[in-house]
Amino acid sequence: MSGTSLARGALALCGALSFGGATPACAADGAATTGFLDIVLTLAQHEIAAVALALGVLGFSVVATILLMRTRLSAAQVEGRLRGDVRTLQSEADRLRALLFTEPQVLISWPAASSRPEISGDLGLLLPTSAQQPPQRILAFGTWLQPEQALQMDRAVDALRGDGTSFALNLTTAAGRTIEALGRAIGGQAIVRIRELSGVRRDLAETSLRLKQIQDETETLRAFAMALPWPVWVRRTDGTLTFANDAYAQAAEVTSVDEAIARNVELLDSAHRQDMVRALQDGVSFSARLPVVIAGARRMFDVRALKVAGGSAGVAVDADEAAALTEALARMAEAHRRTLDQLSSGVAVFDGQRRLAFHNESYRRLWGLDQAFLDGRPDDSSVLDRLRATRKIPEQTDFRQWKAKLHEAYRAVEPAKDVWYLPDGRAVSVVTTPNPEGGVTYLFDDVTESLKLAREYDGLIRVQRETLDNLAEAVAVFGSNGRATLFNPSFARMWKLSPEALDQHPHIDMVETWCRPLFDEAEAWQTIRAAVTGIGNRSPVPLRLERKDGSVLDGAALPLPDGATMLTFQDVTDSVNVERALRERNEALETADQMKVDFVHHVSYELRSPLTTIIGFAHFLSDPATGPLTPKQDEYLGYITSSTNALLAIINNILDLATIDAGAMTLNLGPVDIRAAIDAAAEGIQDRLARDHITLHVEVAPGIGSFTGDERRVVQVLYNLLANAVGFSPLDGVIIISARRNDDSVSFTVTDSGPGIPPDVKDKVFDWFESHANGSRHRGAGLGLSLVRSFVELHGGKVGVDSVVGRGTSVTCVFPSDQAAHRNAAE
Repeated sequence: MSGTSLARGALALCGALSFGGATPACAADGAATTGFLDIVLTLAQHEIAAVALALGVLGFSVVATILLMRTRLSAAQVEGRLRGDVRTLQSEADRLRALLFTEPQVLISWPAASSRPEISGDLGLLLPTSAQQPPQRILAFGTWLQPEQALQMDRAVDALRGDGTSFALNLTTAAGRTIEALGRAIGGQAIVRIRELSGVRRDLAETSLRLKQIQDETETLRAFAMALPWPVWVRRTDGTLTFANDAYAQAAEVTSVDEAIARNVELLDSAHRQDMVRALQDGVSFSARLPVVIAGARRMFDVRALKVAGGSAGVAVDADEAAALTEALARMAEAHRRTLDQLSSGVAVFDGQRRLAFHNESYRRLWGLDQAFLDGRPDDSSVLDRLRATRKIPEQTDFRQWKAKLHEAYRAVEPAKDVWYLPDGRAVSVVTTPNPEGGVTYLFDDVTESLKLAREYDGLIRVQRETLDNLAEAVAVFGSNGRATLFNPSFARMWKLSPEALDQHPHIDMVETWCRPLFDEAEAWQTIRAAVTGIGNRSPVPLRLERKDGSVLDGAALPLPDGATMLTFQDVTDSVNVERALRERNEALETADQMKVDFVHHVSYELRSPLTTIIGFAHFLSDPATGPLTPKQDEYLGYITSSTNALLAIINNILDLATIDAGAMTLNLGPVDIRAAIDAAAEGIQDRLARDHITLHVEVAPGIGSFTGDERRVVQVLYNLLANAVGFSPLDGVIIISARRNDDSVSFTVTDSGPGIPPDVKDKVFDWFESHANGSRHRGAGLGLSLVRSFVELHGGKVGVDSVVGRGTSVTCVFPSDQAAHRNAAE
């Protein structure tokens, strides 16, 4: 062995011995020595000190000898003496190694300038088959340690070799041995010493580990208790507070936990504390809902206290929310009971034990039960037995089996419905609904009248059917889906159709195809289809059909309340032929005109009442208080409302014209604010202006003032003028309304940018029912301008029209401002 290797081995051995706590002289020669590992050797402490001292003296002697020989002796002498000292050092190192390895252990050292470690000791401690394995196998920690501990050991060794970080680990080998691994950086070397823990050292290590676990658990529990939002405390047997959390300090109205402990602040009042102390003395726990005053407010807490070694521990959980929920639930249950008491249906609730838990007054009256009997909370079977004794339930051949089947509702999941036909002639609908918390709720409804009405309705339908079948007129009813739901034999004969085919409920399109050989006018059939399938303008449509076989049919499409449409046809061929023969053309025209006027008067008055009813019910149905509607129902209701409003406006206009023609119209004269009248009229067309992107310009001089007239009729005139202008204006067009005051009159002018009025039509624009689109989007009944002229002339004014084809139209209404002229006009 060379001198250098021997010196390095001696230094490593010196470092290993330094784990025991002694400081050999060789440690002083290593300037990089920074600390020593702690090792408990089986040798006596004084022996370790002696060995360390001897090794230190030996090292000092060697160094001194070398220095002396360098200065005084010759090279040969130095070499001879050095060899002797090396032999002496080798012998001493062997003795110290034997002393070091008196117990099983493994020593691993990494010199500072080498990555190859030196391994010595009892390798069988870690590798039972070490005789067949190289020592370097020990560095593969995963071969003799659990994976987690092997990773821990790898990291500790890397830190030791990298920056000299010491470590001390208690590990368990794969063979089940408990070992201790100590790592230190000594004399420029990284040294790891591994030895088995046995006996007292193992017990001490296990105890230390257990104490640390207990300490960690204690700290975790303390942190958890401190984080709880409820007051938590621990007291000694004498009542001294030893622990409290922040919630306790806050509830006790102190600034900190330390202050609460120092002042021994109490959370509960004295009476409740005494109750808790007595309960803990008698048993092991205390539980009660107690009031606690916090920040001047009285709150309820669920207090739990447990008797523990050396005292007690307690917690107070805020119960205010639970108490509030309990009270709210009780109020809700009471409200439900009051609601059920108001129902006309009999309600009886039986609990999980099949005893009567609730009943309303309707239930008692329906079955005629005694109130005292019901207040006794009888069970379900007792109630049925009493009803059977008084013959108030259906007669049964096997009453026990019938009752058992009824009581299956207690085990059912879904509600069940039945009808009981009682001996007294009544019919009662019975619905059994299982309760989520157990038991059954019975709902009883007397449906005697409902069944009677159903029978009467069925009889009425049969009568109506027989009546239709024997009518000479052809009648067919088409549902809202456009399919035939009802027809009489006259309809099949008149149109030469097969009754079997009509029984298949064909669509109106198919019926039209079958009828076209007799009548093929597309416009008439389009009108019929629109009346049957349309959802707007649900009004009667009269029909006159001249068929190919020379026959003439008078008919009508009549909307029915349920959304269906009835078509009626009557053969009027003979009447038409006679009429054609007797009437001259002029007489026919005059008669037709008179018939039109009469029809307008009659239909207007006759339709207004049912139309008003339809509008009222439509508004009633749209009110959320009447119940929710499906989106489709809401859409249909919107169509009904818009259509009826439009029809009502037309009828009102017709009535106004008829009233004016009859000379019965009177004006309600008064001051009319010009600007306010324009604004009121413009308000009614804002939706149409927005829809068609039309701009309305109002040109009124400030302070134009007012004039005398009927304000309602003036606004109606301006609205009709604006509505007419919107109808004829193109998209993104501009409408101008202006007002000017002259010496004795006030004029309103409405100008649009529409297609204009042809000269041949200009003289007819104020006639009744004259409506000309002139290439625009305008569609109307042709009454607006007629009303305008009538109301203006009724005021004593006049109307003028100025129009250029392609440039638009201006309508000017002039109202006299003279008071006397107004009175004369009104008279």
